[in-house]
Amino acid sequence: MRLTQWTDYTLRVLMYCAASKDRAEPVTITEIAESHGISRSHLTKIVQQLAARGWLETSRGRGGGLRLALSAQNLGLGTIVRATETDFSVVECFEPSLNPCRLNPNCRLKGVLNQATQSFLAVLDDVTLADLVAPVSSAVDAPKTQGLRWIPGLPPALA
Repeated sequence: MRLTQWTDYTLRVLMYCAASKDRAEPVTITEIAESHGISRSHLTKIVQQLAARGWLETSRGRGGGLRLALSAQNLGLGTIVRATETDFSVVECFEPSLNPCRLNPNCRLKGVLNQATQSFLAVLDDVTLADLVAPVSSAVDAPKTQGLRWIPGLPPALA
C-alpha cells in the first residue's frame, strides 16, 4: 500500500504544527513549504481541508498562521489516513464493478489482502500525532533515528 502525496503532505503539516506547539508565533504555510520543498499553493489547499475538519486553527494577516486546534494526543494517525486516503482497494477485486477475475468465487487472496489492510489501519490507530513528534528518549528508540538528517528550519522535535 502506498499513501498518496495528499496524505503525506497532510501528515507533514500536522507534524510540523505539533512540533511547533510551544512557539509564541504560529507556523506559516510558507515556512512549511520551504522546509519540506513543497508547493505553497498545494499546502494551502491541504490546510484549508484540515481547518474545515477542525484539526487546525488558522488566522490571517500579520502574525497569522496555523496552530493545531486540538491536542496532538487526541489525533490518531489512523483517523488522519482514513480521512485523506480515497482508496483502500489493494487490488481490483475489492471493487465489484472492476472485478474481471474468474477466480473470485473461490479466491482467498481478497480476504487476506483485506485483513492486511485492516491490520495496517489498526497499527495506525495505535499511534497519535504526539507519538510522531515525541523526542527519542531511550537507547531502544535510537536505531529508529539512524540515517535521519537535520533539515534547516525544522522544529527541534522533527530534526
